[in-house]
Amino acid sequence: MQTDKRTRARELAIQGLYQLDVQGPDLLEHLGEFFKEADCDDFVRKLASDWTTGTWENLVQCDELIADSAIRWQLKRFAPVDKSILRLAVYQLKFCPDIPPKVVINEAIELAKKYSADKSSAFVNGVLDAILKKHVPRDL
Repeated sequence: MQTDKRTRARELAIQGLYQLDVQGPDLLEHLGEFFKEADCDDFVRKLASDWTTGTWENLVQCDELIADSAIRWQLKRFAPVDKSILRLAVYQLKFCPDIPPKVVINEAIELAKKYSADKSSAFVNGVLDAILKKHVPRDL
């Protein structure tokens, strides 16, 4: 089964965000090489790069929304994969008006199911649902 190009771009973006989180912001200038090695499709690479860069540039805002909605959880205690998935989803909710919130949340849940622990999809869903309930979509 072939993966949708936007789904594939999300996969690459969370991998890029994970690497930035672990290795630091100096890696940002080398992400293009990572995306080039990971996928040959220009659309996928461009979208992954745009989403990763956009999320990283708005990290403080994204992390504040996540921390505000993840009751009894400190961001530093999140699994790095879950943190990357949530950061990308919050970025898309806040800064990508062309993507419906329902799609953002569904894609984040699927990424958590594929790349994280068993209970992560429910955790990701709960945090994103709380963010949407506290904030009017696009006014995040």
